[in-house]
Amino acid sequence: MTFERHTRRIQADAPGTHAELTWFTCGPENADRKVYMQAALHADEQPGIMVLHHLLPMLEKASTDGTLKAHFVIFPMVNPLGMNQVHFEVHGGRYHDRSGTNFNRRWPDLFAAVGDTVALKLTNDGAENVRLIRNEIRLWLEQQHPVTALQKLRHFIMTQAYDADYVLDLHCDNEALNHLFVTPDSMDELTELADWMGSVAQLTAEDSGGGSFDEVWPSLWTRLAKAHPEKPIPFSARAATLEYRGQTDVYDQLGKTDAQNLFNFLLAKDLIAGSLPSLPEKAAAPTPLTATEMLRVDRPGLLAYRVELGEHVKKGQPVADLIALDGPDAFIERTPILAGTSGRVISRNLSKYVVPGNSIAKIVGTEPLAERQGYLLED
Repeated sequence: MTFERHTRRIQADAPGTHAELTWFTCGPENADRKVYMQAALHADEQPGIMVLHHLLPMLEKASTDGTLKAHFVIFPMVNPLGMNQVHFEVHGGRYHDRSGTNFNRRWPDLFAAVGDTVALKLTNDGAENVRLIRNEIRLWLEQQHPVTALQKLRHFIMTQAYDADYVLDLHCDNEALNHLFVTPDSMDELTELADWMGSVAQLTAEDSGGGSFDEVWPSLWTRLAKAHPEKPIPFSARAATLEYRGQTDVYDQLGKTDAQNLFNFLLAKDLIAGSLPSLPEKAAAPTPLTATEMLRVDRPGLLAYRVELGEHVKKGQPVADLIALDGPDAFIERTPILAGTSGRVISRNLSKYVVPGNSIAKIVGTEPLAERQGYLLED
């Protein structure tokens, strides 16, 4: 087993410029299972970089010890394009400057790409179907001709992730507690991840409407199985977005603890040989993303929160006051912002100056909300 560092030059869109992408591999290349992990797809979300910084030496030691039972592909900072977007000393790494594209939206729909060709080749052997489906994805990727730097970056990332059994995308929120975004089929196999992560909420949606990276992979397998119930199609791409607290939570000790817990999850799934420490507390039961309110404001103002992270609120309870910044009552009037559902507050907004449409909190309830249809993400 070898622990290797790799680099790739991504030619940028301006003459004479490029970005450098670094990743690591370890574990037997012919292993039955593959794990793909990445951090900082939203380049201004860096707790995941710290987590993988501490996880890499653990994986290197496991590689030296010969205990890795899967092949690992790790991108500690997967978006060098976004890391370069610093304007007037402010880092804007969520949206691609040139196109305005959210780096974690509008990834390709693999079912639309390969579904028809796969349908003609399915067999009555589940393992063979997994092999041929992945091969069709590989062939489709080989036929693509990315032109822009963003397209080239995305295409290369997909070539590294397409055949992974586990795809873990490390993100963070604005100001938040640990939580997961995950498809229902993936959640069935990632309960240990939620436990070890100490996740306070598992927000499930088969399609949240944005074409996010974590949904690209499981969505294909779920939709193929539904389209061809007469054929054995094992669910073969468990994926999740791991939200590691908030943007400012980039600390050595937090990263070290999170890395150890992530390593323990890999032990629990027998992806690494070894004994587990005492099991963690069970995480909260998953809830549909449609039951989570993205509480928004309808006017500009200055936020004054009335609730803390983790607090349970009742429908109609004031979550924050919005201090007016213009008009006859400017700097005097306070308008309560009321919870539209009962549940737990798992995130808040770091910026206290907000404008119409800004989301100021996620409130995780248990009952789906009528207005939560179609596009389910904050953006």
